[in-house]
Amino acid sequence: MSSKSKLSEFPATAICGNDISSSVLYVSALSIFYAGKFAWITLLIVAVILFLFRKIYGEVVGALPLNGGAYNALLNTTSKSIASYAATLTILSYMATSVISANEAIHYLHGLFAFIPVIPVTIVLLALFALLAILGIKESSRVAAGIFVFHLSSLALLIAVVLYYLISNGFEIFFQNSALPVEGSIPMAIFFGFAASMLGISGFESSANYVEEQKPGVFPKTLRNMWVIVSIVNPLMAFLALSVLPIPEIKESYSTTLLSQMGLIAGGHWLSWIVSIDAFLVLSGAVLTSFVGVTGLLERMTLDRIMPPFFLKKNKMGSSYRIIILFLLLSISVLLFTRGNVQSLAGVYTISFLSVMALFAIGNILLKLKREKLPRPERATWAAVTIALAAVLTALIGNLLIKPTEPGTPSNFVVFLDYFIPAIVFIVIMLKRIFLLNILLNLSRRIFEPIRDMFMNLDNSINRTIDRINGQEFVFFTRGDNLSSLNDVMLYIRDNEHTRKLKIVTVVGPDNPKKNTDSLKKDIEFLDREYPEIDIEYVVEEGEFNPALIRKLSKEWKIPINFMFIGSPGDHFPYRIEDLGGVRLII
Repeated sequence: MSSKSKLSEFPATAICGNDISSSVLYVSALSIFYAGKFAWITLLIVAVILFLFRKIYGEVVGALPLNGGAYNALLNTTSKSIASYAATLTILSYMATSVISANEAIHYLHGLFAFIPVIPVTIVLLALFALLAILGIKESSRVAAGIFVFHLSSLALLIAVVLYYLISNGFEIFFQNSALPVEGSIPMAIFFGFAASMLGISGFESSANYVEEQKPGVFPKTLRNMWVIVSIVNPLMAFLALSVLPIPEIKESYSTTLLSQMGLIAGGHWLSWIVSIDAFLVLSGAVLTSFVGVTGLLERMTLDRIMPPFFLKKNKMGSSYRIIILFLLLSISVLLFTRGNVQSLAGVYTISFLSVMALFAIGNILLKLKREKLPRPERATWAAVTIALAAVLTALIGNLLIKPTEPGTPSNFVVFLDYFIPAIVFIVIMLKRIFLLNILLNLSRRIFEPIRDMFMNLDNSINRTIDRINGQEFVFFTRGDNLSSLNDVMLYIRDNEHTRKLKIVTVVGPDNPKKNTDSLKKDIEFLDREYPEIDIEYVVEEGEFNPALIRKLSKEWKIPINFMFIGSPGDHFPYRIEDLGGVRLII
């Protein structure tokens, strides 16, 4: 994607902003349900935690500005297997977001027009935004921007009308709510209120999954903009709700329609209608965010050969339409399986989202420890990362301890496992497919030896598949790493990639003389003997190591750039990591 076609600050913010700002529609009532009169305080605490995550995300994505979010961070600091767990959690989070947002959007529309059937129209809404995603991210961003502007305008109007209502009628209800006793202890109310309020920042991780579609310097601005919106709107809306409605009434009757009820009380039916229409639109925008985010993530996973290459096929608009169609079918199947009872998906949504946030903080820690020399535009302090990680883990524990409100409803963790286990099994199968294919091959030989000729075609087909996968050649660029570092490279290749061929390339020129190539050649000959399963070729390339050389060698050798590796560059490296076209860091 050319620089001109990439997203500027506003459309990039709109895509992820619709997701995170839609949380105000449910998080105020949710925090009041658990924290009561302290709800606005718990939401302010969440705003502080989100401020810490701005630096955490800014450091990780600034150092590794590639699609994939937590998956990309862990892929470049640990192993492909560990990174795949983060990817699975992110996919589940997007899946739950798309279904919940679409279903809740139609419920708001159903409240205005009772004749609308919820399930069929939800499917139509999912299909509509899948089509928008297929048409391309530019077209998607225009729709997202329109929704975003209307949403912020509606919230500003609601806040202004409610404030005018309170100035005219006083804050008597707020003082009555403040005098109510807390159910249980105050610390536990704040603890569970904080855990529930953390859902108010769901969507903050979305921008990292399509960072490659953003212009340089835009990503940290999207983080700042999302933080400002959440920090102002969510606590203020909880405060206003406590000033307009008694807490018992909110808990009993308005857990899902709190904002529209506030509009009805302060302004009348016209404002309630505007809030309901806004809820429908911004929740629809969150569906679009899910499609955009999951596409960027699955594209990266497919390039790394975790997902089948079938999904990389693009249309004329440059969209990976097969990924979008698969995600649409998955979302529809989940909707039909739950029969529209999206509460059963709340466990998946909560645990997945909070786990992804925690993994991002862990990725930041690993980046500090393992890739210290990698240039980055900003750094989060150790204190900030530690506090943020502890806060997310606290919220995760709190949500695991929260009991379902409906009798007979399984716990959040049980529902989460129902979706997580099948997803991770599929990912493990893809990661271990060579091992499994070899088992299948050996099993077929043992069982069908008496009629071997009948199954020779199957044998040959499996062998061709294994040879095709292992036939992919990889490249490692070295400036003359010592034997220990080169051995780490070989261990990583052996344990994480399916290949029998590796080129170790040193680029010689004015900045890297040819004098050290002889000793490097001897080290590589030693490694070639130690790793007989991998054919190592030593290549001395004359020139300057730069993006142009990487593209030239990729075309000449027919090796994709994402199958080329380097060690972590230092502060004096003249290029940003994204300039190299997707080259991966492995030492």
